[in-house]
Amino acid sequence: MSLPLALAAALGLMVVIFSITYLVCRRLNNYGFVDVVWSFSFVPLAWFFALNATGWSMRQLVIASLASAWSIRLGSHLYRRVSSHHPEEDSRYAQLREDWKANFGPMMFGFFLLQALTVVLLGLPFIFPTYNPVTAFSTWEILGTAIVFLALSGEALADGQLAAFRRKSENQGQVCNVGFWRYSRHPNYFFEWCIWVGFGVFALGSTYGWIGLIAPASIYYLLRHKTGVPMAEASSLKSKGDRFREYQRTTNEFFPGPPRNSPAS
Repeated sequence: MSLPLALAAALGLMVVIFSITYLVCRRLNNYGFVDVVWSFSFVPLAWFFALNATGWSMRQLVIASLASAWSIRLGSHLYRRVSSHHPEEDSRYAQLREDWKANFGPMMFGFFLLQALTVVLLGLPFIFPTYNPVTAFSTWEILGTAIVFLALSGEALADGQLAAFRRKSENQGQVCNVGFWRYSRHPNYFFEWCIWVGFGVFALGSTYGWIGLIAPASIYYLLRHKTGVPMAEASSLKSKGDRFREYQRTTNEFFPGPPRNSPAS
């Protein structure tokens, strides 16, 4: 299958998946489950590319496996979070209900179709390597694989540190500032971005792979300026108030760095 045809077919596959997801979410009356499906959808996307391309099979196996490892870990994490709160809906979707109440159904369905498009666009680093016929891994691919492994480990550890902090009763309502959270207010988002940097670096070893850099650039913009940091900060300020304001003053927002000292009392 040619690369343009594979992209068109992948988009069709994602449209079907997210159309079904819309119907299920409407039946559950909880549109937050789209985040779970979005995360898991990279597994069929990556393997669709790998199984229908014409490149070196070992490279196809590696890039599809890397994408699947990330996708399954994030999807499982989000499923636990969303299902534990069901039928309560994520505040973002509750807000969309309010914003789109005059024409909610069609607007939300359009939103789901947009998710299908973003999956294919962000999946660009997964397709170019699958058409690379060279039967040896390049330096870019080795480096990209290492970045993905390290970032996956960092994100899992950051999530574990936060979960352990929250399990202690004495920390209820407190700000997590232990482990990676001492050096960044959002280490989970930082490592998430690093994972996509790794995917982009891997793609650089293939013809036109530089186009795949749209993925880490897009993820950075979304995490730093749209659906990641801004929403998380607003929620924390609302629930933790001055404790979080002090955390903001002493701790880097995104990129890890040494904590800044509090003023002397």
